[in-house]
Amino acid sequence: MAISLSGRRRKEPRQYPEPPNWWAGSLPEWLVYNALLRLGYKDRFTYQSPQMGGRLDKGGAVLDFYIPELNLAINVQSLYFHYATTTRRVRGELQRAQLESMGIKVIFVNESAVLRNAIYYVGEAIRGVQH
Repeated sequence: MAISLSGRRRKEPRQYPEPPNWWAGSLPEWLVYNALLRLGYKDRFTYQSPQMGGRLDKGGAVLDFYIPELNLAINVQSLYFHYATTTRRVRGELQRAQLESMGIKVIFVNESAVLRNAIYYVGEAIRGVQH
């Protein structure tokens, strides 16, 4: 803990592994990617995996992370892009239902949770636990 100018204790900002220059995704997505590597899933998942036509087809989806051997998708949910409107929430749940009817389990991980402790929440997602 550091001491602020007012004399109060304040928490040090959490340090995250910086995404490399080649990374095109968000910081929370990078943290999930990094956690999957640290949990031993190197070469066992795909990033931005198109399903049902991806973004090009109506009703299609792009999975942030897909682990084929587990038939598991981990999607990072941000407040702005996924929860801002009822339409976006409903679209996400419809996509989940479609994917699960195809045998793909979908776990949504909130970006705020990933920013707090990516290893824990990605590990939970791998075990099929939805928080």
